[in-house]
Amino acid sequence: MNPSADAPPRAAYLHVPFCRRRCGYCNFTIVAGRDEWIDRYLAALQVELDRLEGPWPADTVFWGGGTPSHLPLKATRQLLEKTQATFPLEEHGEWTVEANPEDVDRDRCALWQAHGVTRVSLGVQSFQREKLAALDRVHTPDQAAAAVALCRRFGFTLSLDLIFAAPGESLSSWCDDLNEAVRLAPEHLSVYGLTIERGSPFYGRARRDELPLPAESVEREMYLAARHRLRDAGYEHYEISNYATPGFRCRHNETYWVGRPYFAAGPGAASFVAGVRRVNHGGVLAWMRRIEEGRSPVVEQEQLAPEAAARERLVLGLRRLEGVDGRAFRVETGFDIEQLAGDTLREYADQGWLACDAGRWRLTEVGILISDSLWHRVLVPGR
Repeated sequence: MNPSADAPPRAAYLHVPFCRRRCGYCNFTIVAGRDEWIDRYLAALQVELDRLEGPWPADTVFWGGGTPSHLPLKATRQLLEKTQATFPLEEHGEWTVEANPEDVDRDRCALWQAHGVTRVSLGVQSFQREKLAALDRVHTPDQAAAAVALCRRFGFTLSLDLIFAAPGESLSSWCDDLNEAVRLAPEHLSVYGLTIERGSPFYGRARRDELPLPAESVEREMYLAARHRLRDAGYEHYEISNYATPGFRCRHNETYWVGRPYFAAGPGAASFVAGVRRVNHGGVLAWMRRIEEGRSPVVEQEQLAPEAAARERLVLGLRRLEGVDGRAFRVETGFDIEQLAGDTLREYADQGWLACDAGRWRLTEVGILISDSLWHRVLVPGR
């Protein structure tokens, strides 16, 4: 078993479920138009955090959502103070807050900065008005540019989220988004192809053929265009969907990808502590009620067997472009990659999807494009 799973977590995730409205592609744990629940949510979250019996010093903290930047200033201050008390950030630590451009203003930035936030992840998605409308986004291109400038003024490390393969999008218009992102020069970019998930508003429209989505071949060209444009601009492609300038990878997300433990709190949040994965109830109201009634919010709990944990670690590691070193993997998990999944990996290498150099397995560019279809056979032996 990974020895780090027995060490106290050095990372914490807090889920803030509130949004102004639900975007067409979103099936996350959120509530829109329910701001009257914010005080109740904060009270429940405080109880959940108190049960951890901290403080727990952290190297990384991440507020995700939902839209953490949607919280009013008073609620933001309350959550900042509780986060600091429960997960005091170590020197040179990373504290990320997800934000929408329309929420970013001087008062909010000053509050984040005063309480130790170091990194803002902006859900820009696009710099084009028509595409933003197609994605049901609220902000305008001007608001996105203004939010970037304000975050820069307050000294935050900046990450931008972009979506490609939106309804009606062409390769040319996607390249315009990439060029604007490069011009703004954030330290980090997350680039995601639009996926139509069950439970999202787009799901029904797609089933009724009401979404003019780009062809799969065009989507592949868009992915490669991002990979080549951003690498040419000096960004390191370090994970399937993530790019960073040197020294600015998302350290919190790397916690997940290398199999380290982490705390998590809030509706739908998943933690990994002492080798046990726990998942909270994904309904915001149900999560609050369980805590208010003195019950655990956890609805799923799993102690992974050592082999299953090693296989999961292998798949997560292969998502990183540097791949997985066999010797380090054996030390950290107790399992040999060859014995665990050697036949499958060699088959993928014969197809040109994986490469192995000096005992390090990694995805090829062709493999990156089809990676989601490769993992099941690694996770489940005999398939």
